[in-house]
Amino acid sequence: MRYSSLKDFVARGDAALAKGPVALIMVEDLVEVESTIRYHQIAGFKALVVFAPEALDLPPALEEGIHRVDYSMAEDHALETAVNAVIEAAPGIWLYYCYNTEYLFHPFCESRKVGEMLTFHTEERRDAMLAYVVDIYADDLARYPNAVSLDNTWMDKSGYYALGRKDPETGHDRARQLDFFGGLRWRYEEHIPKDRRKIDRIALFRAKPGLRLRPDHTFNDEEYNTYACPWHNNITVAIVSFRTAKALKTNAGSTFSIPTFKWHNSVPFEWTSQQLLDLGLMEPGQWF
Repeated sequence: MRYSSLKDFVARGDAALAKGPVALIMVEDLVEVESTIRYHQIAGFKALVVFAPEALDLPPALEEGIHRVDYSMAEDHALETAVNAVIEAAPGIWLYYCYNTEYLFHPFCESRKVGEMLTFHTEERRDAMLAYVVDIYADDLARYPNAVSLDNTWMDKSGYYALGRKDPETGHDRARQLDFFGGLRWRYEEHIPKDRRKIDRIALFRAKPGLRLRPDHTFNDEEYNTYACPWHNNITVAIVSFRTAKALKTNAGSTFSIPTFKWHNSVPFEWTSQQLLDLGLMEPGQWF
């Protein structure tokens, strides 16, 4: 089903938000939109809501399987506006959001669907799940000038770190909250605004009245921003993303200073959850 605007979707999109988990895909450009949609369909989401420009042309069979909203991601605060509108319309529903050229990996995703994971997470009395956004990039930028290739994909195997997240009112570290860094946003930080260098995102969460997503990918409920409960480690997930590489290579201010993203800590990305688990880029918690 297609909707003419965000307002139209909120008014008529009850079927899309009847049962979770629901994936919200934000289309910033026309790169690998089809693969992003198909990937998240296979992951096990009950519905996919695709916020996309009118210029996007999808195969009819693919478009029939999604809820498409005509929407421009070029507007200021477009992400938060869309996500917060859906939160208001879908209390109690598990939601996930990402951009095109991003792909969700969770522990054991080859054999377990995202809904199974969220059922377990809910039983642990958790309403949100931390995701690390792991940069991936093409190996040959002469062959792939926008840095996107699903067949020749690389990632950083190290260089990730975390710092305590300060409470601006007290100056003390917030409990069970960290700011995570690494990947291309760390290696090319001179081209990345300071407020966009973090790689953590609360990408999976259960909507509730009054909940609001903020511009830094955190929520106004601080418990949603924690990586674990007070008693033990919880599941975390990874979103492998071409988004930073794509931006660095399509931005005139950075493209000519980056002949390749590969360095001594680059390894081929295997498109498996086990590789991400082995590198410590997601956590199975108590879920085995």
